[in-house]
Amino acid sequence: MRITIVLASGFGLAGGERTLAEWARHLQQRGHQVLLISPPPRAPTLRERVRAWRHGSFRRAHTASHFDNVNVPRILLDKFRPVTDQDLPDAEIVIATWWETAEWVAALSPRKGAKVHLIQHHEVFDYLPQARVAATYHLPLQKIVIATWLQNIMRDIYGDADAVLIRQGLDRTLFDAPPRGKQAVPTFGFMYSSLPWKGCDVVLSAIESAQVQLPHLRIVAFGAENPTAQLPLPRGAVFVKQPPQTLLCQLYAQCDAWLFGSRSEGFALPPMEAMACRTPVIGTPAGGESELIAQGGMLVPQEDFAAMALQMLAVDAMSDDAWRALSDKAYAAIAPYSWERSTDQLEAALYGAIARAAH
Repeated sequence: MRITIVLASGFGLAGGERTLAEWARHLQQRGHQVLLISPPPRAPTLRERVRAWRHGSFRRAHTASHFDNVNVPRILLDKFRPVTDQDLPDAEIVIATWWETAEWVAALSPRKGAKVHLIQHHEVFDYLPQARVAATYHLPLQKIVIATWLQNIMRDIYGDADAVLIRQGLDRTLFDAPPRGKQAVPTFGFMYSSLPWKGCDVVLSAIESAQVQLPHLRIVAFGAENPTAQLPLPRGAVFVKQPPQTLLCQLYAQCDAWLFGSRSEGFALPPMEAMACRTPVIGTPAGGESELIAQGGMLVPQEDFAAMALQMLAVDAMSDDAWRALSDKAYAAIAPYSWERSTDQLEAALYGAIARAAH
């Protein structure tokens, strides 16, 4: 297949972009011709910048990208504008990856390929033109979703029962660890982000509460940005900014549990990666990972830092044998996830989109 993937604002470090980079890599390895195309980020107006900061959606400029080590052809347009027929070669498939790109793809000639809308979140956010965003889910594009809850929304709200569910992948050469026991010093980790929906404030409040009874607990964190004065790290925390993928497993495997406080996610990767490194997760049911956390960790209500702190204390109180059993459950829950299996599903969905377009 000749496959064009249309991104909305350059090539960066977001989790959704990482997923796209992996799928592009694996599709190309299977002999498909893959092209990535995107305009650069649009310069926001002052009003949009204020609203984005308020809602935690501001897109920061990055010098690095998940696509940097993916040997797939890329086109970055001269300025922010819709992708048009003149920008693209003819292909069998063209994939939209964001609500704006769905509008662009819908307007393309059929020569550019069967039209697919890859949905990694329900993007009707209050800082966006909600009616316009919602309208993109009614466009005649084949929908592919990455979580059951998104599949349900497409069916129940937008009347599309044909959205295809593709499970996320995981690179087991990067995320794997041998069996181990509890840490000598109680250790917990989390991904740092100032975006409000990531729930970093919930995690930090849980840590502060747990420290009352565990004053010597150790904290490990990583993130794409430096910690801010509004969300300071606990004193003594180990923080790694933009760690290379090869270091992430070491960070996860240092922890007795991984903390996940998100308020809203399509499908966040860190909980899955932590479990692959035999680290149980204490987390909220924010997206597609809630079923996984229930199998290999502890679910806590959203916004409830006290419940998260109690589970941290429960993990610390476990015997070594009990913790090992929970660690093994986390590892077993993640076993079905691989990029090979995920790409199998994606490949089948794309062939299905071509067949539907032909009819």
